[in-house]
Amino acid sequence: MKTLKLYILLAALITGTLCFSQSSKKANILYENKAYVEAAEIFSSLPKTAENLEKLGDCYYYNSEFEKAYKAYKQVYNAKINTELTEDFYFKYFQVLKGTKNYEKADEISTQHLNDTINTHELKELLKRIVPYKYELKNLTEDVGGSSFGIGLHGDKVVFASTKNIENPNYNWNGKPYLDLYEGVVSKGDDITLDSIQPLSDAINTVKQHESNAVFTKDGKTMYFSRNLKKRIDLDSTKIAVVSIFKAELIDDEWKNIEPVSFSSETYSTMHPSLNSDETRLYFSSDMPSTLGSFDIFYVDVYADHTFGAPINLGENINTIRREQFPFIAADSTLYFSSNGKHGFGGLDLFASSVSNNEFLDALNLGETINSEKDDFAFVIADSINTGYISSNRSGLDNIYTFKRIENERTYFIEGLVTDKVTGKILPNTTVTLFDKDGNVIAEQLVGEDGRYKLPTQPSQKYSVEGFQPKYIPQLEFFDTNDKGNIEFNIELEIESYKDAEEIVTDDDEGNTYIELENIYFDFAKWDIKPQAARTLDVLVALLTKYPRMEIQLGAHTDSRAGYEFNMDLSEKRARATLEYLVENGIPRTRLTSKGYGETKPLVPCGENCTETEFSINRRCEFLILR
Repeated sequence: MKTLKLYILLAALITGTLCFSQSSKKANILYENKAYVEAAEIFSSLPKTAENLEKLGDCYYYNSEFEKAYKAYKQVYNAKINTELTEDFYFKYFQVLKGTKNYEKADEISTQHLNDTINTHELKELLKRIVPYKYELKNLTEDVGGSSFGIGLHGDKVVFASTKNIENPNYNWNGKPYLDLYEGVVSKGDDITLDSIQPLSDAINTVKQHESNAVFTKDGKTMYFSRNLKKRIDLDSTKIAVVSIFKAELIDDEWKNIEPVSFSSETYSTMHPSLNSDETRLYFSSDMPSTLGSFDIFYVDVYADHTFGAPINLGENINTIRREQFPFIAADSTLYFSSNGKHGFGGLDLFASSVSNNEFLDALNLGETINSEKDDFAFVIADSINTGYISSNRSGLDNIYTFKRIENERTYFIEGLVTDKVTGKILPNTTVTLFDKDGNVIAEQLVGEDGRYKLPTQPSQKYSVEGFQPKYIPQLEFFDTNDKGNIEFNIELEIESYKDAEEIVTDDDEGNTYIELENIYFDFAKWDIKPQAARTLDVLVALLTKYPRMEIQLGAHTDSRAGYEFNMDLSEKRARATLEYLVENGIPRTRLTSKGYGETKPLVPCGENCTETEFSINRRCEFLILR
C-alpha cells in the first residue's frame, strides 16, 4: 500500500513538472513573439522564479500596466543580488516606479543603478517656475471607443489612429484590434466634441497592419503616415515588426500611389512623420543604425521634385540613449516631442526645443500640467497657437486630449555653493555678486552658514558672478542665460586663499595672514627707502598687482633703544614711507593702510637686555593682509 502511494506521488510530481515545463515553453514562445497578453496569463501561474517574474513584469510593462509590472519587478529587485540585474531591468523598474508615482524610490534606482541623479521633487518645483505655459486638458475621445491617439490636421477635419473597429483582428501584443486611421470633425465652442467619425479608405486601412500618425501637406493632397510591414525580421532571435512611413497622394478624392518613402527600410523602423511649416523638411523617429538610443528623432530635406535627402540625426540636445518619438514642428520652428530618456514624471513626457543658429537647443520638459506619470505624446498645435491636441494613456487607455495653454509668469535665478578650493570646506560670509555684461552690479548676497547663494536673473542675458571672501582670491565665472531649458544654473564657486596660492603668504597662530618678505632695513633714525628695501618692496608691488582686490596694512616696528614717543613717531614715518613707495609704483592708496607700532610689539621680548641680533629681529616691517 505504501509503495502504491509513493508511485502515485511520484507520478503527480512528474506530471506537474511536465505541465510546468510545457507551460513555461509556451509562455516563452509567446513572450518572444510579443504576444504579451497571453504570455502574462501563463507566466502568472508559473513558479515565482526571478526569470519568470521579470518576464511577467515585462508583459505588463510593455502594455503600460504599471501597477501589475511594479509588483512583479519589486519581487525581482528584492530577491536578486543587485549585481545580477541588468541595466535594462533597472530602467524598466525605474519607469514603473515613476508610473506608479513612487518617485522617491525611482530617484534612488536612477541614482544608484543608472548613473543618473534625479530629484523629482526639485524638478517639479523648478518646472513650475520656468515652463512657458500652463495647460488645461479635456478628453476628446473618451466616448469614441477603443484607444485613440495621434491627431493630424487635414483641412477642417482631424485624422487620428484608433482601435475602435472591433471587427478588426486582434493584435497579439495587447489583445486589441489593429489600428486604423479615422477622420472626424472637432466642434467649436465651450463643449468640444469629436463628431462625424469615419474610417479612411481600405487603400489606407489594411487588414492585420497598423496605420497611425498621419500628417498632411497644406494643400491636403499628400499624406504621410506610419504603417507596419507584414514581414517580420529576426533581431537577436526576436521577431520584430518593422514600421515604415508611407506616402499617399489624393487623386480625384481617393488616396492613391501609396508607397513607403525612399529612406524607409525593411530592417529598421521609420515612423511618426511631421512636416515643418514650409514643408521643406520631414521629421520622424527611427531606430536606424545611426541612433544614439532605441529611437531618435531625425529629419530629411524634402526637395521640389518630391525626393528626399539623407536622414539627419538631431543630436544629443534632443536624443538620448532611450526613446525620442512623435516630433511636431510648430510655425515658429519649435520642436515638440516625447522622450522617456530625459528627466520627467513617468513614461513618455512632452518636451520642447527652440532653434538658435540652425541648431535645436537643450529640450525643456513642459511640466506637470501636461505631463503625467504615464505616456504623454503626439503634441500638435492647432490654428490658434495656444490650443491643440496631445495623446496620453493617463486614464488607462490611449486618448486624445485638447489643450488650452496659458502663459506662465516665469522666474529665473542662478544658485550655487561657495567652498574653499583646496580643503573643500564651505565658506560662510562670502560675498557673491552678480554683474551684467557691462560689469554693473545686478545683485549681491552675503552667504550664510550653509554657504549657498541664490540671485535673480533674466532670460537671454550675459552675466558674470563673483565670490569674494577676505584673504581669498576672488573667483569670477561668466555665463549666459537662455530660454532653452537649462535656465537654472548651479555654479559652485571654489575660491582659493592667498596662503594656498602663494608661498610667501602665511598665517600666524592667531589667524592673521602675512606676506613674508625679506626684512626692510632703515638707517638709524631714518625712514627713507634704501635700494635694498626697494627691491623687497618691488616683490610686494608685483603681488598686489596680481591680486587687485588684495588690501594690506603696512606695519613698522622699532627696537627699544630710544624713548617710547621717539620710536612710535619713527615707526609711523617708516610705515608711511613704505606706503608712498607702493603708491608711486601704481598701487591705489585705497588698498593700503600704514601703522607705526614703535616698540610695543617685539618679536623677542628681551627689553633692555637684547643682543644686537634680537634688536634687529624686533626692528622690522610687516605686511598684514586685511582682505
